[in-house]
Amino acid sequence: MAPKLADYIEAGYALTPGERLEAARMLRLSVDQDVDSDSTEAAAAWLGEIGGRVDDIAAGRVALVDAEETYRMISSELQSRE
Repeated sequence: MAPKLADYIEAGYALTPGERLEAARMLRLSVDQDVDSDSTEAAAAWLGEIGGRVDDIAAGRVALVDAEETYRMISSELQSRE
């Protein structure tokens, strides 16, 4: 554990139980916000990827394959790797 973090935790022990709960809640909220920020970036990236794929389909640059054919292709690929 980093010395700065250890000092912070040690100082936390001096707080009342209610203050420690509030500090823990606030720290948890800050972690959730960081995760939400990452999720927002990932969601934006996926939207861009999906938009590009839709554009490819609409422009006829890709051939669509039904699910059954897709499963056959995947099975064939997996068997060739064995």
